[in-house]
Amino acid sequence: MTLRILVDENIPAVEAILGSGVDILRSPGRNLCRDQLQDVDALLVRSVTRVDANLLAGTPVRFVGTATSGTDHVDLNWLRSAQIGFAFAPGANANSVVEYVIAAIAYNGNYLERLRAGGTVGVVGYGLVGKALVARLSALGIAYRICDPWLSEPSVPGHATLKEILACDLICLHPELTHREPWPSYHLLGEAELAALAKEQLVINASRGPIIDGNALLERLNHPDSPAVVLDVWEHEPQVDAELLAKVQLGTAHIAGYSFDAKLRATHMLCSAMVASLGINLPELPDQALAARKPLCLPEHLSIEDSLRALIRCCYRIEEDDHLLRRATLDRASDTQAQEFDQLRKNYAKRRELAGQSVLVQDLLGPQATLVSAMGCVPIAGDD
Repeated sequence: MTLRILVDENIPAVEAILGSGVDILRSPGRNLCRDQLQDVDALLVRSVTRVDANLLAGTPVRFVGTATSGTDHVDLNWLRSAQIGFAFAPGANANSVVEYVIAAIAYNGNYLERLRAGGTVGVVGYGLVGKALVARLSALGIAYRICDPWLSEPSVPGHATLKEILACDLICLHPELTHREPWPSYHLLGEAELAALAKEQLVINASRGPIIDGNALLERLNHPDSPAVVLDVWEHEPQVDAELLAKVQLGTAHIAGYSFDAKLRATHMLCSAMVASLGINLPELPDQALAARKPLCLPEHLSIEDSLRALIRCCYRIEEDDHLLRRATLDRASDTQAQEFDQLRKNYAKRRELAGQSVLVQDLLGPQATLVSAMGCVPIAGDD
């Protein structure tokens, strides 16, 4: 009997990885319903699909995979009780999110210079994304503090309280979304926390929208001494608060982890787990080989900060994603904004990561080569 798999339309390469031995159906993830699962063995989703008894009870689904690091959209307890196999993709998009954060920093005036001159980044959440970000900051010589009350202090380098994090030059939010006591992350930054921030600070949220109280943030941004804010996630996705979008410095459509490389990693992780869970006999899964890319070339005689900006912009221009979301949201009817948001994600351009990319530099022992290595790239000798 042929294995039937229902797959979110935004998860790439399932067909290429699994080959012809399965029947793959595609569907928009946000409106996926139980009727579509009546003859389906496995379900692969992203964060826009709520996976619980309402969706799966009474269906033949034996495995669920989500191509995300977070699982707040999945009722894991119910899946266990129903003896349905489960897998997610922790870390698959971590580097993609980190490069998004670095791009946001590089776009914001002189923040790179400030941070490298002794400024501090406050990181909330020390999961896989938080750890990847801290590793990148450390390689770049940027100081950091970390707040994650769910972990023991000895396991968190540069441990800090949330109050101490809110005093940092840059605040990056990467916690899991949870309502659990005693440290819920839902509305972690509310009216009081936002009031503590100053004009010279920058806040980046690339985790989940409800980590910040959207109404409180809008109120804070209406004041002249408000901090700069970058939002990749929104409290009521796919609906975006147009008034809030107009106030933030950069706004994007939940695409920080949407690099082509991250999507392929996640797909490969889910397919491997599914084959193992269902005990099906398929050909050996192919390696996640990515097409070779031409080496990048950095201009000479740039400062380290400008070299980093130039390196990032070789692969990603964050302001283009900001422009797309504003065009799809501002001055549009509210009943079409959510559809436009999902279309931006569905049709997202193929964005490649910097990590693993070869970069031509003139001096393999020079500061540019050190920077290239710090970003996870491979410096190679350029022509004299």
